[in-house]
Amino acid sequence: MSGPQAIVLAEPRGFCAGVDRAIEIVERAIEKFGAPIYVRHEIVHNTFVVNDLKAKGAIFIEDLAEVPPGATLIFSAHGVSKAVQAEAEARGFQIFDATCPLVTKVHVEVAKLAKEGYEFIMIGHKGHPEVEGTMGQLSEGIHLVEDVADVARVAPAQTERLAVVTQTTLSVDDAAEITAAVKARFPAIREPKQQDICYATQNRQDAIKLMSPQVDVVIVVGSPTSSNSNRLRELAVKLGTPGYMVDSADEIQPQWLEGAARVGLTAGASAPELLVQQVIDRIKALGAVSVRKMDGIQETVKFPLPKGLKIDVGGLSITARSPETGH
Repeated sequence: MSGPQAIVLAEPRGFCAGVDRAIEIVERAIEKFGAPIYVRHEIVHNTFVVNDLKAKGAIFIEDLAEVPPGATLIFSAHGVSKAVQAEAEARGFQIFDATCPLVTKVHVEVAKLAKEGYEFIMIGHKGHPEVEGTMGQLSEGIHLVEDVADVARVAPAQTERLAVVTQTTLSVDDAAEITAAVKARFPAIREPKQQDICYATQNRQDAIKLMSPQVDVVIVVGSPTSSNSNRLRELAVKLGTPGYMVDSADEIQPQWLEGAARVGLTAGASAPELLVQQVIDRIKALGAVSVRKMDGIQETVKFPLPKGLKIDVGGLSITARSPETGH
């Protein structure tokens, strides 16, 4: 069987604005306050990024009891529950919140509607930190559904005031199918003003939809814990193209590429471009001679950093970039 001839690169791929911001928050905190800096949960779901930050002086913890009094603590990009927030404040840590602003938007909406007496159906994956953070915005009245079967079983206390929210990194198609089931059962349910699926998840999935029919195999660079990376691989397979996910270039099996003239390559929103380049080198070593980048959306979103993370240079307080927001 012949090996790969060409690599087709998805556009956009890799880091999104929320991940960029979260990593920069940790790096800035280490630079400004010195190591160690404590981070609750992996800052983003990527092995390489987490190991790189560990080497710079970040300590990743799950239990706040592991953090010494007076330490600097950062909440991961996935967000945290009200209980975790309250415990961190009670323990007197210096806190910086790296929650992605698009996740915060969901939290704000939940808090606002809860005051108006709403209960919620949340579409997402049980145990995912973002889901735990969003559900933990309320002490009751928020019900998780993971699939269409769950929708039939869910039992809200009342159906007059119901709203639906979703995990931001879900597959658009998965969410649409479950949302349709929710609406069929609760026709009066309130939908989000704007789709809760984040723009970066949507854009990377749209790129896979465009790329899949043009290639023989799809490789997604991403860690096993990354929800949006897993969805990219699943989407390729759903579209009829064999798909594999790798955390690093050395995980690529030559047999995946046998008889695959065109190899599609993308990366989840928490995977750095450096890993993509290493995968390109590995596929070239297995025979590929050309690399073609697909046309796609250019993402220009930037999120501002939290206050208190400016770096002092010669008495002047500066920020590294002028933040812009907007899609």
